[in-house]
Amino acid sequence: MTSYSLRSASPAKTRADAVVVGVVAGDKGPQLCDAAADVAKAYGRRLRPFLSTMGVTGKAGEAVKAPTRDEVNAPLLVFVGLGDDAGDPVAVRRAAGVAARSVANAASVALALPSETPELIEAVVEGHRLGGYTFTAYKSKKSETTEPADVVVLSPIARRAEAVAALERAEILADAVVLCRDWVNMPPRDCTPPLLADLVTAAHKDVTKGRGAPKVKLEVFDHEQLAAMGCGGILSVGDSSESPSRLAKLTWAPKDAVVHLALVGKGVTFDSGGLTIKPSSSMVNMKGDMAGAASVVAATLAIARLGLPIKVTAFAPMAENMVSATATRPGDVITMHNGTTVEIANTDAEGRMLLGDALSLAVDEKPDVVIDIATLTGHMQLALGDKVGAVMGTDDQVPAVLAAGVAAGEQHWRMPVPEEMKERISSSKVADLLQHDWVRWGGGLYASAFLREFTGGLPWAHLDIAGKEMNLGGPYGHVPSGATGFGVTTLVELAREMSAAG
Repeated sequence: MTSYSLRSASPAKTRADAVVVGVVAGDKGPQLCDAAADVAKAYGRRLRPFLSTMGVTGKAGEAVKAPTRDEVNAPLLVFVGLGDDAGDPVAVRRAAGVAARSVANAASVALALPSETPELIEAVVEGHRLGGYTFTAYKSKKSETTEPADVVVLSPIARRAEAVAALERAEILADAVVLCRDWVNMPPRDCTPPLLADLVTAAHKDVTKGRGAPKVKLEVFDHEQLAAMGCGGILSVGDSSESPSRLAKLTWAPKDAVVHLALVGKGVTFDSGGLTIKPSSSMVNMKGDMAGAASVVAATLAIARLGLPIKVTAFAPMAENMVSATATRPGDVITMHNGTTVEIANTDAEGRMLLGDALSLAVDEKPDVVIDIATLTGHMQLALGDKVGAVMGTDDQVPAVLAAGVAAGEQHWRMPVPEEMKERISSSKVADLLQHDWVRWGGGLYASAFLREFTGGLPWAHLDIAGKEMNLGGPYGHVPSGATGFGVTTLVELAREMSAAG
């Protein structure tokens, strides 16, 4: 496990296996950031031709290794591109992630990246920790590369209390993202609803054990309890599987809470499509269909560890959508927790059924704000790609989510919930709502309008992260290949901003 610390030492004189220096891309050529000013001084007039020879430009995503002579104490310099804004925490976070993958097998690393404020320190630590993430639990031959034992962030404010607090916040937030990534990366055989509930229980125990640990209440409801609660939506999905459904409820209720936030996350541990079966190629990454549930659990535990003065009630409904004799059929009518009846048209549109019940349960808690997050629709993935999430909801809540995403370094884009969707979702001739209508356009907007029916008129936002939960390409910034943990930092930042606003 890597140990992170702060030091106000000179990067040119710091002893480490590798020193990472930030490079800013400017109109007059690349320049070292202020944190690496004495490295620039050590090279003097030789720096500019040296950078040119090494091909260093400072563009975002760049990492260039260079052996040293007598200029610095470390045997290796790594020049990492910051783009054109060295003061942007998003750019710094991504550069730190690139740095983490560029110093494999270095036992000790010093980071001379922009760190003049607590926000930048937080970005450096979070980015480095997450950029170096790997998932090797199922590798028979472990990678020969090892993470560094010691990472030092070189900062002019290293001795200030707010700098130390920023480092601690970054480690807590990174822990939460790593937890989410680990669960999403797991094979679906090892992450059925009962097994995922066990993972939640174990994570809860780790966070709440010991003196001074945060007091987070955990309740796990099984199939029989869900039936007694009238959660027909969850059971309509999960009854097709031999692995029975579960629902985890986490409650963080500090005495100084100033506002109440409800979080709901979709937890379909594997999605075959049910009787409306998916094409084979579309099933490959369906282990990630529980990313919403993983993100709300991870975010809630992080909020508790941070001690934020906000009450959080989180619901993680879990089901496996399989094909069997007990599977829900198109044409079936399901009664949801709040009494609404729903006609099923497409068993591959199952996530909204879980969320409908969980949103209704959340409304019963009388929160001030409700947020749900889910890998919900391919429509939003087609519209926004694999790096930008969709946000829909009420006018009093969507802007807050978008602002939290900017601060957290995650990209979101507002999408509408047109009023004509009300007519579409109400077009069933036998039930209150039609779950899906097979119209080719606007499917993501339809889904959000359907969910709105279960929010009780409360301030609400829906985050559709389909395609963002898994990075199927190469790593970039602080995001690895595989599970991304997308959404966790936005949820925590939203809670932080809500608690600060009061």
